[in-house]
Amino acid sequence: MWSDAVARGSFRGSPLDLHDGFIHFSTAAQVRETAARHFAGIPDLVLVAVDEDVLGTALEWEPSRGGALFPHLYAPLGVNLASWVKPLPLGPDATHQFPDL
Repeated sequence: MWSDAVARGSFRGSPLDLHDGFIHFSTAAQVRETAARHFAGIPDLVLVAVDEDVLGTALEWEPSRGGALFPHLYAPLGVNLASWVKPLPLGPDATHQFPDL
């Protein structure tokens, strides 16, 4: 999915993002739980870091069902805005192995 975005120059989101009308983001403190809850066991994921300051007013912080604030991007993400992209491989226990954040 990210490689397709690189070829296009922008990421429009996952099927869930497209359905909801925005790209779901997580903070560094939230991303492990997000991966476990919504992407468990899915291979070939990448973790994309983006500085929120470059997203401008298209980024909105909104409460989740549990009340925590999550960043949502109401625009395509230009791939040139990524600070870095790292693989998120599955470990022997089938959970994603995160790089140091």
